[in-house]
Parts: sequence; structure tokens; C-alpha cells
Amino acid sequence: MASVLKVDKLDPQSGTALEIGTSGDTVTVPSGATLDISSATLTPPATMPASSGVNLTALNASNLGSGTVPTARLGSGTASSSTVLYGDQTYKAEPTGGKIHQVVRAFASGELMTSSTFNSVGLYATITPSSASSSLLVWAFSPAIYNNGTEPLYAQIWKGTSGEGSGATIGGLRCQKDATEYSPSTMTAYVPASGVTTDATTFTVMHKNSNNSTLVGWYDNVTGCQAELVILEILA
Repeated sequence: MASVLKVDKLDPQSGTALEIGTSGDTVTVPSGATLDISSATLTPPATMPASSGVNLTALNASNLGSGTVPTARLGSGTASSSTVLYGDQTYKAEPTGGKIHQVVRAFASGELMTSSTFNSVGLYATITPSSASSSLLVWAFSPAIYNNGTEPLYAQIWKGTSGEGSGATIGGLRCQKDATEYSPSTMTAYVPASGVTTDATTFTVMHKNSNNSTLVGWYDNVTGCQAELVILEILA
């Protein structure tokens, strides 16, 4: 039969060290009892025994000294090389909207003409979009367009699928000057997803005048420069 010792306080016989039990013994605090050490200093063993940490609170993550937090503890969903962790703590597909996926550039020498029918200036480029949900931004620049002062210059960007000069216009300009003039010029055109396919698509700079007698043109007669065409594919 176990003995019961009833005292209000245990103090060491001498010094300040008090030992309860002997090595190998088990000291048990029974269910329903409270061991209050809130005002004391607790020195745990170097290796903590296996136990649930469900009641541990106010843990400081800055005290993590090694190891890696499992991705499953960071959020729900599946962590992979193609997902990112969002602010709602879920793994979702990496956002792609607005990113430039590819850039196609082309350069060409100058050209003057007398045609009243749109024809290619020799500046064109072909792009094959990676997705039909992408959009395309087309930019054309000439360091000098030529207008003779009386004959209007019409310039356009055409979009087609049969190579240089195919298709129809998606944007352009009309340039009328009071006197003969060389001036730089830029055209831009935007193709929304509704007009994009994954087929090879050619964009061509086209020009014309209003009769067949006087030279005008999308012309780049500037030393060391060329006219340029740039096509950007923008992901959805």
C-alpha cells in the first residue's frame, strides 16, 4: 500500500537544490490536479519527449533555426513549380496576364512610290502567337516619311495570313503637309484576343498616294537608320 505524505511545503535540508525521486522513477501529477509553475523558471531537457503541441501558443517563427516548413503547412492546394501561394493561403496557377511572351522585330530600307493603290514598303514581320487568348501590339517607325507638299501620304499596318502585303488594315495615318517635308513618324495598332489565332500572322507596313504621278512614301532616308516594325505578344 502506498504511503501518503501530507505536508504544505517541501524544502531542501540544506542548500537550494531539492530532488524528488530517484533516477528511473516516474513522478506523476494525477488527472484533475494542477502543477502551477507560472512564477518559476522551467528548464526542459535538451531533447523534448514526443507530445502534442496543440496547447502551445504565441510561438515565435523567428526562433526556427533549421529545417524547412512543409508546403502543406503554408496553404491549401498543391504546391508545384507552376503554382504560387496567394494571400488567401491557397496555391493557385501562376498569373500570366500582361506579360510579354515574345517579341518579333524587322527592319527595312526606304522606298518612295507614285501608286494610288496600297503596296508594301518592304517592311513586314511574321509572328505565330502561342495562344489564341493573347493580344498583339504592333509598332512601326520610320525616321523620315516623305511628303511632297501637295500629295497626301497614306500609311497603314495590314494584318494577314498569306505573307507580305496580305490581309487588311488594322490602323494607319494620313499625312498632308503644306510644303515638301521629311519627318519621323510612328504608327501603332492593337489586336485584341478576338482577332488572334495561333496561325502564323504577317504584319506589313503599306503606303499609297492619291494619284499615280508624284513621289511620296514611308521613307527612311536617314544615314545610319532604318524603318522598324515591332510585334509584341501579350499573354492574357
